[in-house]
Amino acid sequence: MCFRVRAQPSSVTVKAGETVEFVNNKAFPHNVVFDEDAVPDGVNADAISHEDYLNGPGEKVSNKFDKAGTYEPHQGAGMQGKIIVQ
Repeated sequence: MCFRVRAQPSSVTVKAGETVEFVNNKAFPHNVVFDEDAVPDGVNADAISHEDYLNGPGEKVSNKFDKAGTYEPHQGAGMQGKIIVQ
């Protein structure tokens, strides 16, 4: 499943254990960071965050999401995307 860093589509739904690929689709650097209050209880937000910047269009990182729930990267930075894990 591919999820564009600038939240396109605005949400994706995957099954527990699936991997989501984050792709920078803009010309400026961006990263994928989760806040503790934007992940399911018991998930370490730091462990699934990617602080290093994706510096240009097409650069990618991926995460495997094992625990069901809703994940919202960059909630505090205005990013509106959601990953829903069933």
